[in-house]
Amino acid sequence: MSTVLETEEHRALRAAVAALGKRYGRNYSSELARKGEHPRELWAEAGKLGYLGVNLPEEYGGGGSGMAELSIVLEELGAAGSPLLMLVVSPAICGTVIARFGTEEQKRAWLPGLSDGTLSMSFGITEPDAGSNSHRITTTARRDGDDWILNGRKVFISGVDISDATLIVGRTEDARSGNLKPCLFIVPRDTPGFSRTPIDMELFAAEKQFELVLDDVRLPADALVGEEDAGLLQLFAGLNPERIMGAAFAIGMGRYAVERAVAYAKERTVWKGAPIGSHQAIAHPLAQVHIELELARLMMQKAARLYDSGDDIGAGEAANMAKYAAAEACVRAVDQAVHTLGGNGLTREYGLASLVTAARVSRIAPVSREMILNYVSHQTLGLPKSY
Repeated sequence: MSTVLETEEHRALRAAVAALGKRYGRNYSSELARKGEHPRELWAEAGKLGYLGVNLPEEYGGGGSGMAELSIVLEELGAAGSPLLMLVVSPAICGTVIARFGTEEQKRAWLPGLSDGTLSMSFGITEPDAGSNSHRITTTARRDGDDWILNGRKVFISGVDISDATLIVGRTEDARSGNLKPCLFIVPRDTPGFSRTPIDMELFAAEKQFELVLDDVRLPADALVGEEDAGLLQLFAGLNPERIMGAAFAIGMGRYAVERAVAYAKERTVWKGAPIGSHQAIAHPLAQVHIELELARLMMQKAARLYDSGDDIGAGEAANMAKYAAAEACVRAVDQAVHTLGGNGLTREYGLASLVTAARVSRIAPVSREMILNYVSHQTLGLPKSY
């Protein structure tokens, strides 16, 4: 893997996180997923080492770096077979939004814990009837004196059972226009009226998905994150890191699959004692998916650099492209890895079969490939909208 575009500090971070991930490995994550348990030990150790909050401000316990560094952490853990899905949500989305727009009290209350892993936060945006259309969100927030009252439903929200709070995307009414606008609220896990129900998923993962119901959830005024009139800006400040981290998750998974396939192809012999990897029908497809993963990483690095430099508009385009490229590369890498192993690729021993479903999630979440193509077609190419 070429790292010439990265600093010496980045290369050192990659090596250190890779070493941590390999100490846990795929068997650790798989066993926890079978038991319905969470990777608490890996999460806690990564937090103590400063990896979970590497992107958060130093004055609140973070590493003072950015998405370039946090994406390295997730990619390397994934490449070792031990990805932490909540890295996408807790420090990348919620931590970033609070660091950029939260009050001093919110920062002091949440960022140190998000940095060292002693606190975690989920992110609630998706709704049953809204899908990828954030303009159709129906969770509403209305004022009641100094308080807020939230009502609505969310689906496919990760890790709510292990999170101390959920950053909920709701909509408030603009007093001047009457239009609804997005706003973000911190909802602690045990708030009255805030309930969760697990969704029965075929996906093989330790992190569970939930449906949330907010039934007259009363929140104090300081539950609102940022300014009431700057909702879209604050929302996309979290969604761009989400896409960058989604790319990192997919690239790590794809790298893990290719590494397993290459190791197998070097050792497996069928014809005349030569390893199957010596045959072009095996070697070339593996080389191709390796190239695609490397190209996806380049776009992810571009997106992270733009975001960390404060170019939100440029980062939005690059983050969407990175997520698209990484998801496509990941799906092809996993498919090719399973195909390389043949029947062994479907056994529990080799740990690849469960990635077939997981890889396809990267095409769907956090935003579908079709919505990214919509974004690029009308935002980048200037083509008219079809919706």
